[in-house]
Formats: sequence, C-alpha cells, structure tokens
Amino acid sequence: MPTRVVWNCATHACMYVHGVLSVSCLSHPTSCCSAAEVMSVLFFHTMRYKADDPRNQCNDRFVLSKGHAAPVLYAAWSEAGFIKESDLLNLRKIDSDLEGHPTPKLDFVDVATGSLGQGLGASCGMAYTGKNFDKSSYRVYCLLGDGECSEGSVWEAMAFASYYELDNLVAILDVNRLGQSEAAPLKHDMDTYRKRCEAFGWNTYVVDGHDVEELCKAFWQAQQVKGKPTCIVAKTFKGKGLKNIEDLDNWHGKPIPKDRVDDLLNDLQAQIQVPNKILCPQLPNDDAAPADLSPICMPSPPAYNKGDKIATRRAYGLALAKLGQASQKVVALDGDTKNSTFSDMFKKAFPERYIECFIAEQNMVGVAMGCATRDRTVAFASTFAAFFSRAYDQIRMGAISQSNVNLVGSHCGVSIGEDGPSQMALEDLAMFRAIPTCTVFYPSDGVSTERAVELAANTKGICFIRTSRPDTAVIYSPDEKFEVGVAKVVRQSDSDQVTVIGAGVTLHEALAAADMLASEGKNIRVIDPFTIKPLDASTILASARATGGQIITVEDHYKEGGLGEAVLSAVGSEPGIVVTRLAVSGVPRSGKPQELLDIFCISAKHIANAVRQTFAN
Repeated sequence: MPTRVVWNCATHACMYVHGVLSVSCLSHPTSCCSAAEVMSVLFFHTMRYKADDPRNQCNDRFVLSKGHAAPVLYAAWSEAGFIKESDLLNLRKIDSDLEGHPTPKLDFVDVATGSLGQGLGASCGMAYTGKNFDKSSYRVYCLLGDGECSEGSVWEAMAFASYYELDNLVAILDVNRLGQSEAAPLKHDMDTYRKRCEAFGWNTYVVDGHDVEELCKAFWQAQQVKGKPTCIVAKTFKGKGLKNIEDLDNWHGKPIPKDRVDDLLNDLQAQIQVPNKILCPQLPNDDAAPADLSPICMPSPPAYNKGDKIATRRAYGLALAKLGQASQKVVALDGDTKNSTFSDMFKKAFPERYIECFIAEQNMVGVAMGCATRDRTVAFASTFAAFFSRAYDQIRMGAISQSNVNLVGSHCGVSIGEDGPSQMALEDLAMFRAIPTCTVFYPSDGVSTERAVELAANTKGICFIRTSRPDTAVIYSPDEKFEVGVAKVVRQSDSDQVTVIGAGVTLHEALAAADMLASEGKNIRVIDPFTIKPLDASTILASARATGGQIITVEDHYKEGGLGEAVLSAVGSEPGIVVTRLAVSGVPRSGKPQELLDIFCISAKHIANAVRQTFAN
C-alpha cells in the first residue's frame, strides 16, 4: 500500500507537471491538468519500466488515448529523466518530435493517438499479446477522456477486453466533465459511468482523480484482480489548479494567456512538496524475450500446378496456416468471417495464435495494431474488404503509428455475385492507396497469393491484400519469384498492339479476351501488376511503348481511385500514351458473377470489344 513518501513523490511529480504545462503548453493545458495526479501516480508509483529504455519489451505499457493531452505525457517523461526539461519548450515546433498529439517518433509512444476512441482498442491488443503470446507480467494502462466515451469503438474494446478476461489491462477514465465545445453527455454522473463499465464486465472503481492516495489504492487493488480488466473512473476537473480557469467552459485547447502565466506559476510553485528522494520508477520483471526480427520464409514452395483452380481467398487461408508453421510470431485475427476469408485454416492449425474479434472491425484493426507494437507479433487481420471502410480511421491512424499490421480483404468487387452491393468492396483500392505507408497487394492466383502473404509478413508499414471469391486458374509455376512493385507480363508477342492490365478476376478475363482476339489474328500484351501500390511503372511504360502507346485497364472496382487511376498516375507525364479504363460504373445489384461482369463491361467479351475499338481507331 502507498506510503507517505510515495505520496510526497507523486505529489511533487504532479505539481511539477502542472507547473511545466502552465508555462510551456501551447494548447490543451486544461485537459492535461485534469490528468496530472493520475499520470504522477502511474509513472512514479504504479508502473514498472526502465526510464532510459522506453521500448524495452518488459516494460509496462501506457497509451494516452486522449492524445490532445500529449504535454502531460511529455512532462511525465521529463520528470522520469528521458526528456530534457528544456526540450519541453519546443513543444509543437516544426523541428521537435514533441508534436501536438503523440506519435511513435518518440520511443515512449507505441501507437499514435489524437483521433479519439482508438487508444483502448490498441491497448487490448497489447494486453492480449502480453497475457497470451508473451506470457509476461507487464501490464497495460490506457488513459481515456470522458468525451471520447461517446465513440462506439471504445465500447467495442470494452466488450473485447471483458470477453478475453484481460486482467492485465487497466483503463482510466478522466471524467473532467467538459468536452471541447460543451459538457460531455454524462457530466459528473459517476454512478452511470460505473454501471456502464460493470455492465461490460469490468472490475470498476470510482475515485477522486485528484486524490493521490485514492489513486494509489485503486491501482494496487487492480493488480490483485484476476479474470477481469479494471476501469478506474476518476472524477476530475478540467484545468485543476488553475485559478479562474478550473472547471470553466471555453478553455479547451487554449493556451494560458501570457499576462496570467506568472501568477498561475507562483500559485502552483507554492504547492510543490519536495521529496527527500529522487523519483525512480520500479523496474519491470525480466520475463519477455527480445523481439525476433528475423525474416519469415515459407517452409516450402506453393503446392499448386498451373491450371488448378482455387479462389485467392482460400489460397490466403492456406498460405497463412503455412506461414504460421514458419514462425511463432505470426498471429491471425478475424471479424467473424473466418469461414469466408478462410482464416479458419490458421485457427485450426494454431488456435492459440488466433484472435476472434467478432463483428467489430474498428476494434479488430486496433487490436491488430496493438499486437504488432514493439514487433511482438506479425499480425494478419481479415474480413470482407468492404468492411474495412468502417475501420478506415483506425487504418489511417495506423499509418501515423508506423504500424506493420497486415490487413486482408476478401469478397472484392461485383464478382462476388448474388450477395449484392453491400458486400462488394468497390472502394477498397482507393482507400488503401491513399494510406501513405501502405503496400497494396492484388494477387491473381494461388501462387501469387501465397507469395503476397510471405512478402507482407516481411514488409514494413501497413499491407493490404485484396482477395477474390470466385475460383480462378493458377497461372504461375510454384517457383515463380515475386517482388513488391514488380509486375508480371503474362502474355506477350512481338506483334502486340495494345497493353491490357487486369488484376484478380479481371486478369483472367483479360487472358480470355487475349485468346478470343488471337483467334482473329490480333495480339495483345497482358500485365498482372501484382502490387497496385507501389505500381511497376517501368514495366507498364515499356509495354505501352511496345504497343503503340495503347493501354486498357480493367478492374473489378469503381473507376475512382482504383487500378486505372494508378496507371494514369504512372504514365501521365509520358507523351503519346492513351489509357482506356474499364471499371464498375455505378452501384451494382445482385446477380450471377458473370452477369455482373458483363453489365459493367469488365468481362472478356467487353475487353475484346475495347481492344477492337482501339484497332479501329
């Protein structure tokens, strides 16, 4: 239990935090002050970590979900000795990594926050990894604001943590009553917060968030609880300790006026109690192995023969299970679609490394990012590609987080058929192409799918693998080599007059069109891009020049942002090249796959007609 010395240490840290923030914070000082005591108790009483090695695999984890309070985090690490106090004065400046919201440019930040409602999902992934994969004693702490509790993703994470009994996870709700523009919905209704958290299966304590001893006790009690995550609901006041600012509206995100700084600082300095010893966090247990950074290679070549038929979604499941044999680091997640994405093959082979996230795609992506932090796992998360649109904000934040998570979307395009437009991913290439760290794989057969999985496991940044529902022929031999950003010319001759670029289902339609045209004495070159981002511009340009500058792209995707626009971007500065784009032109409907390919003019016969039109011109 806490001693008076601990209380003095935490109080000193807390007042230090208040003082630094009031002078150096360019924004959000009031949001920081409400959390000062919580941060002080966490960093200088409860958490175990090596202050000089923030990314150590054995350290307790901390996620600041209310990312706008970044300065309170920076102040804590300054008090711990990792940041120079003078560096705090460079907060939010262009040449400083102490940005307005935390990012992993800083060694003590695992995931970027600031888009609210996401920190707890990532914390769940870290806690699940610690408990079930690392089997380590490190604990995970996540500080949330009361305003972000209006986000549904928070409650997805609450349900997940309870279901998986993550007793190494503690969430702290900083209930300071005030949001950005007005009071949060529940204001200081602490009993309702308690009931909601308990209803989601969490061990819950309601405390005075400015009472150091109460906080010390609650965190100690949380460590004794088994089988449940803990939520500490802390009643706080925005701007605590700042006279004529505390608990008042219209101070969110505003710096302290210069003419008031001195008076506020003097008032805070008078409250500081100097402890008789230097603050020093407890060291962690040395019970987690260093990250294994070795490459992951498939244990054997693909077991397909040319002409075999297999859907790329099924080939993904087989490849993932095979990759799981090669490395214990590989883990899989799914959103209750595992018998359609075929991630169930991994689950059957390695049930202890599979996480069922149920129908909560935002949380699934957040959990996957949490699992992948500090290189603890190589995570593959799968669902229908259309449903990743629901988690786009998490994916966007994943790029800012420098995450290496792998996302696999099945059931792309109109070729899924009768299920109809709600299940058809027709925007996903545009979505993922816009993510700055993302590699976009679009394999077209079983061999290339297996190689895409292997490459994704070893590629930094976010990877997206787009898989299809229909069975398609294997067109590559098992020893075919694949590289990120290198396309395959799958059909060519010296007399080719048009270059046709397809991917997935449309590559096979393009090959069928090539056969039709060959019977008429017309030859075309057919390219499989393999990765849509990065796109192999040099191969496309060389083929275009060899075929009179004529390119036709055909894609099972909307025209906006897809394969055609990627090709246009690649060749746009080259004179004499004409790109004709065949794509899904409107919201589709249910129907047989071939009917839908025909309706939207992306089937073999329409590709052949587009080529004939090019010849005619």
